[in-house]
Amino acid sequence: MAILETGEMYVEAIYLLSLESDKVRGKDIGNRIGVTRPSVSRALNSLRERGLVRNDSNGYIKLTEGGLILAKHIYERHHLLTRHLMSLGVDEKTAEEDADRIERFISDTTFDALRAYMIKNGTA
Repeated sequence: MAILETGEMYVEAIYLLSLESDKVRGKDIGNRIGVTRPSVSRALNSLRERGLVRNDSNGYIKLTEGGLILAKHIYERHHLLTRHLMSLGVDEKTAEEDADRIERFISDTTFDALRAYMIKNGTA
């Protein structure tokens, strides 16, 4: 199941917000990624249709099991890429921004090779 890059951005945002609080709302997601509430609503509907998010009995947004797996995968890529860029001397803000862009397009093969390299060299 392919998910668009914007969908990945929302899944990652929901994951990070859920680490801070179990009460994730559409408003929180919009604030985190800087989009309007209608944009959040459209994205959440798409993610619900894909079985990646649901609302709990109180209306808060939760990742499904599949959504959580995807979110952890996306976050791992982001975190590892950020650390690697910083190990090359890139400042943290730039590394975070560049990792956001890179993580959406890097192949699993290249990412796996980068992870193995970082593990081998003690930088993972």
